[in-house]
Amino acid sequence: MKAAVFHAAGQPLTIEERPMPEPGPGQILIQVRRCGICGSDLTMTDPASPLSFQPGCVPGHEFAGEVVAVGRDVAALRVGDRVSAFPIGACGHCPACLAGDPYGCAACSYMMGGFGEFALAQASLCVKLPGTLSFADGALVEPLACGAQAARMAGLGRTSRVLVLGAGPIGLAAIYWAQRAGCRSIVAAAPSLRRRELALEFGASQFLSSQNDLPQAAAQTLGGAPDVVFECAGKPGAIAQALECLANRGTVVSSGMCFAADSFVPGFAVMKQARLQFSMAYTLPDFRAAAHALDASHVAPRAMVSRTVPLSALPRTLEELRQPGNDCKVLVTS
Repeated sequence: MKAAVFHAAGQPLTIEERPMPEPGPGQILIQVRRCGICGSDLTMTDPASPLSFQPGCVPGHEFAGEVVAVGRDVAALRVGDRVSAFPIGACGHCPACLAGDPYGCAACSYMMGGFGEFALAQASLCVKLPGTLSFADGALVEPLACGAQAARMAGLGRTSRVLVLGAGPIGLAAIYWAQRAGCRSIVAAAPSLRRRELALEFGASQFLSSQNDLPQAAAQTLGGAPDVVFECAGKPGAIAQALECLANRGTVVSSGMCFAADSFVPGFAVMKQARLQFSMAYTLPDFRAAAHALDASHVAPRAMVSRTVPLSALPRTLEELRQPGNDCKVLVTS
């Protein structure tokens, strides 16, 4: 099979022939039909990042496809099923796994492989796609699930005033779930206006430039300082900006995945009695909720897909995405 292989940070991925994976016990083999390019794919192939992929691995963790083989002890899925893959493996019987939180499992391991023609996944963690959903929809389940967890951690309610910093896929997902929670008011903010229309389509009532006096502008637009700020920018200074904007006793949920050194003044957070919550990935219920939301005809997330490229074009496309542009979510098809 063909796959995009990572060898070293700073080097483009290379398209290579790899042996066909064979599913082990509890695993399925998926023919990948769509895989999203995540911001972390850019970060973890950048030599400036303190974290990178293991040399020789096939990245890609936002994927959906068709089951073409099943391993021993797989009962819930069969060949021909269409699934969205949960991109990790876990033990399945520890307290975290039993609570639907495999990322909390001590045996958690990343499987990925979505940038190949075929990939393995743990059957018990995959979500079967309803007939109403396309493979492109299935590739959006993972980033939507990230937003679902962030929204759950924020404790959103109908009286919540919400500010979202960043209008990339994770910021748009946060807006989407805040809108579904019926929040009183939702404002998005980013340095560039290029995602303004997308943010409004996803449920924001207003879009602000984060380069202006954001605390004052956000409070005026929301009718008061935000009770919840989603930090989805992933840039140094974003947490400090979120805390500056936040109302007293408010909550900041950070899911921006900034790998650069950053700082903020704890005293200001203490004076506000702020709650700072970090969110990485999602639980299995979040993953299922994302698929259910798409199945229930909440189609706004589909608007984040800006283009689809073949696997052969992935290395070039990944390098192009390092520069500012109009793309939001690029999908890869093999």
